[in-house]
Amino acid sequence: MLAGSIALIGFGADSVIEVGSSAILLWRLNHEFGEKRERTALRLVGVSFLLLAVYVGWEAVESLVKRQPPSVSYFGIAFSVLCLIIMPLLARAKRRVAARLNSRAMEADSKQSSICGYLAAILLCGLALNALFGWWWADPMAALVMLPIIIKEGVEGLRGETCGCH
Repeated sequence: MLAGSIALIGFGADSVIEVGSSAILLWRLNHEFGEKRERTALRLVGVSFLLLAVYVGWEAVESLVKRQPPSVSYFGIAFSVLCLIIMPLLARAKRRVAARLNSRAMEADSKQSSICGYLAAILLCGLALNALFGWWWADPMAALVMLPIIIKEGVEGLRGETCGCH
């Protein structure tokens, strides 16, 4: 928020929502979790992603129209590089656990971690282009590139597909 980076805010909020989704999965693995409660939880996650998409879209377009440059965020660059390294490793570990448990829910959660890696790559591009070349518009454009991914996550949550529940 301090840097004024729409892409960084969007990535951070997406990550918080995904952590919530993973927490639901862990709770489900450790407790009996009825289908109705699970679908309700997934719908809440889906709505959260869609609200995030509206916010990110609005802020990105406003930033482009008003030509509002974000500050350079070296923390954001370092964080996105770290996520770009860690998220694929986490996704692979979750896939292994999913195979051992024969869990569609864990398999789907591994895909969420992979998606987070893609978002980190998009974020890094936007932040790096702004930092290296002063291309202020790269940050809101990166946020707009994230939108289809965030919207897809929201729709999947509404359908109950985020954690493998069909």
